[in-house]
Amino acid sequence: MTDYLDIVTRFLPVLGTLAAVTVILAAANWFLSRRWKNDSDAQFRFQLIMLSLTFAGMLAIIVALPIRDAVRGQLLSLIGILLSAAIALSSTTFIGNIMAGIMLKVVKSARPGDFITVAQLTGRITEMGLLHTEIQTEFRDLVTVPNIYMVTQPLQVVRASGSIITAEVSLGYDTSHDRVAEILCGAAAAAGLKDGFVQVRELGDFSITYRVAGLLEDIQSLISARSALRIAMLDALHGEGIEIVSPNFMNTRTVGEEQKFVAAPSGKRSQLLQPGAEQVAFDKANDAAAAQKIRTAIEAIQAQLDLPPEEDGAPDAEKRTELEAEKERLTKELESAEESIRNKELAEVEGASDSV
Repeated sequence: MTDYLDIVTRFLPVLGTLAAVTVILAAANWFLSRRWKNDSDAQFRFQLIMLSLTFAGMLAIIVALPIRDAVRGQLLSLIGILLSAAIALSSTTFIGNIMAGIMLKVVKSARPGDFITVAQLTGRITEMGLLHTEIQTEFRDLVTVPNIYMVTQPLQVVRASGSIITAEVSLGYDTSHDRVAEILCGAAAAAGLKDGFVQVRELGDFSITYRVAGLLEDIQSLISARSALRIAMLDALHGEGIEIVSPNFMNTRTVGEEQKFVAAPSGKRSQLLQPGAEQVAFDKANDAAAAQKIRTAIEAIQAQLDLPPEEDGAPDAEKRTELEAEKERLTKELESAEESIRNKELAEVEGASDSV
């Protein structure tokens, strides 16, 4: 009887600890499940909290075991070694993404709202985090790219001051290249491009390949500008009676030589161009760009306010008051913009959950 009581007494602490851990885990699971029942984004937080509580409970049970201190220390050391090995094996990519994220922030080669191309992916940056960068494509899709991929692949960023827009067309040898260059430069100007120029890209067996290019200063209309350039090329070439067909096609057709495959003028503006294409495709990127622009303005004002009064170019008392008032206004505007972004994201998540 005494031996039985001694065994029960020895295992009583571990049994009590096991019961307490079980109750705590069950209560946490019940409470968090009810709290985040309708929050689809809370699954990760729920799993992380439960994993942490489970690990802490396991350590508490090991500490409460009726074993010698040396054995207990060996068990804790074993758990520590296993945990360290797991972290070491999985942290290579994790640390790499963090270092890449810091590099992107320091170098400042790209910012939210910028048009970029990474390998075969083209779009606008919406978010730049420590581990990943979110890009919105021209189809309005959001693509999450690890930061380590951003720094190991060629990164092309469209300059804010403008970008060269190009388009190619093949024309027959029976049309003078001087005339073609004049017509295509006029098309580039009609499409809103500056400093248009034409290059001969290839001398084929049946046709010459021309490239027309021009500077687009308003990069916010990048997608529409590409379409506008091609439409202007069609209108300009057809307006001059030049067919955009291969001479090989001309030699094999059976229609009369006087007939030309040129569309008749419609007499009204083409409806193919959608002025709001960028607003539809890059809605989140536009919001991110607007918020980033406000942050940049706040940083510029703060840099002026941080100048010592005795330094050249430092604002006087009146100017400092104006700068502080402007900073306060921009800060409120930034808070409003960030709140609008959060509301849109929440509405999108709720809409997705309702459709499931």
